[in-house]
Amino acid sequence: MFLIIGYVIILAASVGTYAIHGSLAALWVPTEYIAILGLMIGGLVAGNSLKTIKSVAGAVPGVFKGSPYNKAMYVDLLAMLYEILAKVRKEGLMSIENDIENPDSSAIFGKYPSVTADHHAMEFLTDYLRMMVGGNLNAFEIENLMDMEIETHHQEAHTPVHAVTKMADGVPAFGIVVAVMGVVNVMGSVGQPPAVLGKMIGGALVGTFLGILLSYGFVGPLAGQMEQKMEEGGKIFQCIKVVLLASMNGYAPQVAIEFGRKVLFSTDRPGFKELEDEIKSRKK
Repeated sequence: MFLIIGYVIILAASVGTYAIHGSLAALWVPTEYIAILGLMIGGLVAGNSLKTIKSVAGAVPGVFKGSPYNKAMYVDLLAMLYEILAKVRKEGLMSIENDIENPDSSAIFGKYPSVTADHHAMEFLTDYLRMMVGGNLNAFEIENLMDMEIETHHQEAHTPVHAVTKMADGVPAFGIVVAVMGVVNVMGSVGQPPAVLGKMIGGALVGTFLGILLSYGFVGPLAGQMEQKMEEGGKIFQCIKVVLLASMNGYAPQVAIEFGRKVLFSTDRPGFKELEDEIKSRKK
């Protein structure tokens, strides 16, 4: 949403202010637009694998959606983890085996659709709960494995961000390429009247204008939003990690979820009393 608002402000500040003292028709040079877009797409295709291109196509639409990672979702996550750990503490690890193997039909997981909608986080949670039930790994070994998996997820999530950032860096140069092509065309028409040459030179400069505007006004902010979404999506794994490790180290469920609460961003972190009251209300 804010990306679209930003785009509107950028267009108003650039094209809008230009329209006050200039003709917008002078900026309409379709061949320049086609050339710039073609060079952008070509650079993306030439510089990345098919897997990366698909990841970019999948990540871009998510930028225009609201983030699911908010305080309400994290309250649900911590409440769900508390309920799981409380059941383990009361009935033993084997009591959650059916929940782990069939999360879609689990009575516990079914209460928290905002959390179960994140399939990557649910897979992460159930995989490590399964290891805990198996009892073959200690907390230190599981922590190392969690760190490696989170790092792998971070690298995968960063791939489309890196590709779009590189594209943003290259767009100004593409604008110069298009402008030089226009200047070459002008130089081949030096015998034309000054009015005609002036229009041709103006059209050539539109390429430079487009390259800089698209890079810093559109593609760059898009990459920035994608990176922020990536960081938000990674925090849920850290929260699950510290809660499970605290439980494995012998802490009570009430204390274990406090570990998870403390790693959340301050804007998404529920207060201690707020979380305690929420969990108590759900137990009724």
